[in-house]
Amino acid sequence: MQKQIEAIEQFVRTALAQEHSGHGFDHIQRVVNNARLIQRQVGDGDLTTITLAALLHDVIDEKIVSDVAQARQSVAAVLTQNGIDKMQSTVIFDIIDHMSFSKNINQHQALSLEGQVVQDADRLDAIGAIGIGRTFMYGGAHDGVAYDPEIQPRAELTKANYREPSTVINHFYEKLFKLAATMNTQVAREIATARTQVMQDFVAEYIAEWQGEK
Repeated sequence: MQKQIEAIEQFVRTALAQEHSGHGFDHIQRVVNNARLIQRQVGDGDLTTITLAALLHDVIDEKIVSDVAQARQSVAAVLTQNGIDKMQSTVIFDIIDHMSFSKNINQHQALSLEGQVVQDADRLDAIGAIGIGRTFMYGGAHDGVAYDPEIQPRAELTKANYREPSTVINHFYEKLFKLAATMNTQVAREIATARTQVMQDFVAEYIAEWQGEK
């Protein structure tokens, strides 16, 4: 199975080669590593399914690809070519289709244990020091404003307003500071709590410097 995983990994590397908004192959590698760490700590869940879902979770995301249907066909084909049977492919797609933050705004999506592990792994890479960097990368790639004290954070994100423009700093208040409470596993919650403190310290420093207090 290792050769098949390596082949699918190469497919993902190629698919995301031009991705520069914080969702490139480096992000994928960290999510895979996070997922494997969580799986070891949990002591359960099919590692192959977890690894493949972690590898492929952004390849069909609407914020990354212009043609989601075509991307899905490509993923299905590469899974088949590498000996992943229909049943396991269905499980992998089910994870990918239901794990994202946007898919869970209006209604919490039920996930298998494997899906919970991959979701936690992905959300961990959105927070902490790396999360800070990725947030500014995404804002820059989408012509975002770093900070404007006149624009207040939204009290609640909805499916309708989630993609509407805001500031990078507001994104911490609106989403990132809240992710620790959404983690499925104890190990992810513990890591997320520490990483959230890193972000809170950064944002406090950023605003203090902006206002000329330091």
